[in-house]
Amino acid sequence: MTDIKLLADMNISPQTVTALQQQGLDIIRVSEVMDGTASDLEILEFARQENRVIVTQDLDFSMLLALGGYNKPSLITLRLSLTDPNIVTQKLIDTIPQVEQILTEGGAVTIEDASVRTRRLPMR
Repeated sequence: MTDIKLLADMNISPQTVTALQQQGLDIIRVSEVMDGTASDLEILEFARQENRVIVTQDLDFSMLLALGGYNKPSLITLRLSLTDPNIVTQKLIDTIPQVEQILTEGGAVTIEDASVRTRRLPMR
């Protein structure tokens, strides 16, 4: 599907992670590689070192990227009214191919119910 490597934050269901792996995506969950109490900054640094795109529902990552002036890691923020794993999975499957280039180059993608917004990193 894509060469992008993803890191699912703790608020992304293991069911979604498994479904995306079955679709051929390289995705791991934070809990697989870090302590469950890892801070957002630690997760951000891990994603940067491993060249992984963070997938989250947490707005703190956008703020950290903006305040830090970071150009990596890329970020996918889900702002969906329903967080059912099947809905989240399908939104990601539908959206990632459309935003692959910006994620590869360094970007923040926000997936909403009816739209997808993108911003280049670093955010200004």
